[in-house]
Amino acid sequence: MAVAWHGPVVEAISWPAARALAAAAVCPGKPGTVPLRQALGRRLAGPLTALVAVPGTDVSAMDGYAVAGPGPWRVVARVLAGGAAHDRPLRAGEAVEIATGAPVPPGAGSVLPYERADATGGQVRGPAEEGRHIRRRGEDVPEGAVVLAEGAVVTPVALGLAAALGHDELPVRPRPRVAVLVTGDEVVDRGLPGPGRVRDAIGPFLPGLVEWAGGRVTGVHHLPDGPGPLRAALTGGWREAAPAWQHAPEEGGRSPERAALADGRSHEPAAVMDGRPPEGAAEIVVVCGASSRGPADHLRAVLDGLAADVLVDGVAVRPGYPQLLARLRDGRLVVGLPGNPFAALAAALTLLAPILRELTGTPAAVETSPLHGVVRPHPRDTRLVPVLRSEVGAIPAGHDRPGSLWGAALAGALAVVPPGWAGERVELIELPPGV
Repeated sequence: MAVAWHGPVVEAISWPAARALAAAAVCPGKPGTVPLRQALGRRLAGPLTALVAVPGTDVSAMDGYAVAGPGPWRVVARVLAGGAAHDRPLRAGEAVEIATGAPVPPGAGSVLPYERADATGGQVRGPAEEGRHIRRRGEDVPEGAVVLAEGAVVTPVALGLAAALGHDELPVRPRPRVAVLVTGDEVVDRGLPGPGRVRDAIGPFLPGLVEWAGGRVTGVHHLPDGPGPLRAALTGGWREAAPAWQHAPEEGGRSPERAALADGRSHEPAAVMDGRPPEGAAEIVVVCGASSRGPADHLRAVLDGLAADVLVDGVAVRPGYPQLLARLRDGRLVVGLPGNPFAALAAALTLLAPILRELTGTPAAVETSPLHGVVRPHPRDTRLVPVLRSEVGAIPAGHDRPGSLWGAALAGALAVVPPGWAGERVELIELPPGV
């Protein structure tokens, strides 16, 4: 794996190269076996096979009479679904009254449905068709059959299928854990922002985006500006706080934990990490608002002090240029997103989503479209433009400034407009849908 820097800063890489590099940076985790109720939405780590045949024995497909030989037939017993099977094979001229799903006794040639039967005096008559209305063992699913391939998504219906085939647990690919750190003294996480403050718009959208791409956010935490709190959070020296929305509010929208960090009451680690991640740490850490080059952007300096390998330092895309990808010494990945909300969304779709999809084996939808309307390409950078789908192609949604999510909220996709675009079809990146 090429390293963008371990000290000096280099030029930004192209948007396609950044996506490919992000996907190549992952080290897939080991599959695990989980109870059925925990497998929903995961991807199978192996094929799903039938542990039992369906049906497990010859059963009736109708309520009626299982009959042997030509009629009329003498009714000798009754068999209900879930009850005991008839204790001997049927002889010619015999019948058992039978319920749907009940085991058909050996010797029965067909089932005569009630609506076609004439039953009087312990005998039954009717037009029985040989082989009709009997579901043979394994007719639906033979024992040992592969019904879903490795990598298939475990949907609610797939859970029902797995249960029907005798499974209590399923082997699934791991769901990557993602910790989100939102930095900035000016950022508040509740209420109306006061003068010089802004509401956090990134922390609320990232959990849904991560879930959509196959991961799971373990918490959204807010940090004050400064290298100390950020370094402590990355190394595990900072105590894991509850998610931001669980904190009791303080003046200005800051939680007690943020105030403590700002006042220097956090605990710095005694030493740089020794190559092992903190216990229970997320595999991916997303840092929001510290990846640019301003006086309050400390992510690069912190990563340099931790001897991290920086794989991406800036991407030639608008919005979202100041994004970053690094690997800590313990193997965890750090994704740096810009502080402007739409720029952060663009960066998350550039670096974070490919990482999560690669880890979980989740393919991205591939779509291209004509692009209509006024779109100005950049001579050197890729543009990501919020668009609406229409019968004639993609149409810009407008409202696409880096600091606003308005256009992206209206849009159904982002159009990838390459440098120097001259009107050809463009790639569309899907946006996380609602549920």
